[in-house]
Amino acid sequence: MLGEGRVRGSMKNFFEKKLNKGNPFVNKEENKGEGAETMAEDIKENEQDIIEEQEENSEAQKDEETCSDAEIAEENTDKESEKLKQDFENLNNQYLRLAADFDNYRKRQAQEREALLKYGAEECMKKVIEVVDNFDRALTMVEKIDTVEKMKETFYVLNKQLSESLSKLGLEQIKSVGEVFDPNLHEAVMQTPTDEYPEDTIINELQKGYKLGEKVLRPAMVSVAVKQ
Repeated sequence: MLGEGRVRGSMKNFFEKKLNKGNPFVNKEENKGEGAETMAEDIKENEQDIIEEQEENSEAQKDEETCSDAEIAEENTDKESEKLKQDFENLNNQYLRLAADFDNYRKRQAQEREALLKYGAEECMKKVIEVVDNFDRALTMVEKIDTVEKMKETFYVLNKQLSESLSKLGLEQIKSVGEVFDPNLHEAVMQTPTDEYPEDTIINELQKGYKLGEKVLRPAMVSVAVKQ
């Protein structure tokens, strides 16, 4: 569109020049001696000027388009760069928050472990204290006990109370005599040849075993029957 306008302007300039020189059809005296050859040369020269001007306009338009494309590309690059910076800042902030949260979690876990090691046996000690109190009372009464039966009765009461207290804390005695030998629960320290019991049957308990929940604290030491 810009080239067409300039072409029209060039044509206008051409005809204005011709009018300034004088129209050969209006003023015959001034144009006397000028032939068709001069007119053709002027037209050809003006056409060349128009062509050159069109080429210049075309080059200028190309330069303008190139500049426009470069500006658009630069603007898009700036927008992408800004977006990448924003994404990086967001990710960095998320990382910092996660790192801080993890550090706080690690510190809480360390404090809880320390408290567990320090006070984990608190409930157990409270139960045992009650039994200790009864032992103290029993020792005070020993001097007044004059029969063996009373001593036995006192001992049985204390033993029962201690067993019940430990059971409430989750301590469980491992069954052994009459049970089939289980290497996860029992430790065979003796083998007794016999025909009275099936093979691998526990016939004697040498030391009691205990477990806390599903964890074996100490396996029972037993004697196991084997074929005679």
